[in-house]
Amino acid sequence: MSGKVQTAIDKLEQAPRRKMALRIWLRLLTSSQLIEKLVRSRFRTEFDTTLPRFDVMAALAREPKGQTMGDVSRWLLVSSGNITGIISRLEEDGLVTRTRSADDRRTHLVRLSRKGRAEFQRMSLAHEQWIRNLLSGMSRREMATLDELLIKVKVSLAKEESA
Repeated sequence: MSGKVQTAIDKLEQAPRRKMALRIWLRLLTSSQLIEKLVRSRFRTEFDTTLPRFDVMAALAREPKGQTMGDVSRWLLVSSGNITGIISRLEEDGLVTRTRSADDRRTHLVRLSRKGRAEFQRMSLAHEQWIRNLLSGMSRREMATLDELLIKVKVSLAKEESA
């Protein structure tokens, strides 16, 4: 373990609990923002695309038979207005198709086109490699521990949200 990491751990262990929580929140926030910044930049330079476009394509890849735009917006926790613009541009680029739902003529199902599936496959493989590289300073054991701890954080947040 590097000296910097050990110093940070020592400081955290000596801090009062209320300060520990703030310090952890700041580290989570900073780490998340740094990862997002790097990933956004790589999508721009390597694929001439954006992270939101990738996110929409990832949501669509989960349901090959198609999803409504409402389903996609709920999955990504963004407004339908944001999704509509992204899907329109993806459709212009031939990466998605929109068809009217057989069940409800007011609803469109959106799915990745053959071209979209191939492009998403290329991007998702690169994305996975970027994330692996960004976290390469951690051992498998450390990653497993962090994953376990982040699950606890998520459960705690879910309880707070439902309260």
